Amino acid sequence: MKRIAITSWCQQRIRQIMPEPKICIDATAGTGQDTLFLCKLTGEDGEILAMDIQEEALVQASRRIQEAGYEKKVHFVLDGHQNMDQYMNGKEVDLIMFNLGYLPGGDHSKATIFSTTKEAVEKGLELLREGGLMTIMIYSGGDSGFAERDAMLPFLKELDHKKYTVILEPFYNKPNTPPLPVYILKN
Repeated sequence: MKRIAITSWCQQRIRQIMPEPKICIDATAGTGQDTLFLCKLTGEDGEILAMDIQEEALVQASRRIQEAGYEKKVHFVLDGHQNMDQYMNGKEVDLIMFNLGYLPGGDHSKATIFSTTKEAVEKGLELLREGGLMTIMIYSGGDSGFAERDAMLPFLKELDHKKYTVILEPFYNKPNTPPLPVYILKN
């Protein structure tokens, strides 16, 4: 049997829960892997906002999207994810994706932190349409990841269960500290 990659598993889950989103946000664009996934998932008339605080990340993500021919679908923004609401012009969003941590291969001191991630999640939940989905991949190794994870999990547990369903899907027997996928459905 083929080994299951965590990111592939999560993308499969997203396809099951939200098979045809139209308006999406990649709140942490990084190298553009999730942005590309969203481009393919949304079909021809999809719209994607891809944000990152690092210009280097947006250069890498933009290159990946251009090479795949999806540049007309994506609006890249150099800004913190906590400001996502400023770029949506009142639109309701179908799907928001977060990958916490730092840019793969990048400067570890430029990582997501709980205070701005919490603010971004709160704003994102307001932007989500009823039935919308938010995913958060919590990477908890390295320099700051454990602190962010340890603050994020209690925050997510306190989300109003009448408004949101929060699902954690740990990869329990993976070595070291595998990423923790979180799915938030807006009821």
